[in-house]
Amino acid sequence: MIPEPPRLPALTWAEGAYLDSYLQAADRLGRANPARAERTYEALRSAQALVGSAIALRDALTRMHCNGESDVHSATLARALRALDGERRTNRLTLPPLSGPERI
Repeated sequence: MIPEPPRLPALTWAEGAYLDSYLQAADRLGRANPARAERTYEALRSAQALVGSAIALRDALTRMHCNGESDVHSATLARALRALDGERRTNRLTLPPLSGPERI
């Protein structure tokens, strides 16, 4: 039996847009990560799409600010990110673990 995924906490519409656009930007930036990319064309396409993701992220935060949502409720948003598989999706932003005696 597959365990039930964690429930998404209650969010405002703007907070949901904030999380969605953040994860979209993270996905695209992860595909362009030089330590993990495999093809230049795929990295290029991701970098080009990143501009649109950054605009969506900016717009979501602007909407929050204009709606009077001046505080970012980090703990709640972190729970939502985990429910949306944010840990796996942001993992590509990091350097891969060393596989041997590689030293800089």
